[in-house]
Amino acid sequence: MSDARAELVAAGAALSAAGLSPGTSGNLSVRVGGRIYMTPTGARLEALDPEALAVLDADAPLDAGHTAGPAPSKEFPLHRAFYRRDPATRAVVHLHSAHAAACSCLPPWSRRSALAPLTPYFVMRVGQTPLIPYAAPGDPEQARQLELLDFPFHAALLQNHGPITAGDTLARAVDAAVELEEVSRLTLLLKDTGPRVLTTEEAGALARRYGTVWEPVAGR
Repeated sequence: MSDARAELVAAGAALSAAGLSPGTSGNLSVRVGGRIYMTPTGARLEALDPEALAVLDADAPLDAGHTAGPAPSKEFPLHRAFYRRDPATRAVVHLHSAHAAACSCLPPWSRRSALAPLTPYFVMRVGQTPLIPYAAPGDPEQARQLELLDFPFHAALLQNHGPITAGDTLARAVDAAVELEEVSRLTLLLKDTGPRVLTTEEAGALARRYGTVWEPVAGR
């Protein structure tokens, strides 16, 4: 348990040092058994304390379940939605990284992915990434929309807000968040240039090999 908390604290410091979590933005969580450990509301990711994390009951309703420690980030329903979608999920990372936040303000590439498969690494580390319609931060209804989407994914862009990623380890959720920021930067650099993207066959083969998801979409 203490190792999971220490890993969360180290991940927060690394994301902050990389410039992906300005100010008090962003939040992380890890699930350990029946508990979710999460960054507190208003916390700076470079200054987390493993003994001062919010604790939530992993089996509580989507918008409830705070059991100990300081109040969790208001975004905890989104984290819970990912845990409820897939029992294998062990960590969730939500950032306000600049390029991904910018792409969340643009029309999505397809229904199943806001971003095109520009690089193999986006498909390998992230996979299809839907755009979740706008809601005020902390709105449980947005978390319900994410939970109930009828296709698989391990990352999303929250419209006019930013990225959120999930993984079966915290390291994978962090790697996905970093790669999502990178492909967002490329998307903005290439905007309106008509770049080549990976074909459905190319992206699908990578997804199957690396355990992510990339499904065909009509017209794409």
